[in-house]
Amino acid sequence: MTGEDEKGLRLIAVKSFEPCDEMYKIVDFLNKTLKEKRVMFGLVKNDRGTMDIKVYEV
Repeated sequence: MTGEDEKGLRLIAVKSFEPCDEMYKIVDFLNKTLKEKRVMFGLVKNDRGTMDIKVYEV
């Protein structure tokens, strides 16, 4: 799955999963660790009650 965001980010992957309270810590770790690799992660709770993790190329 690919797309463009208004901030110039290119969406390269999306994965849905059951909610996990600690997932934001993993996303924060990945964003800090991979910042120089021009990769960014997003996490959102969707309207289906699951969470989506999105991977962007910066």
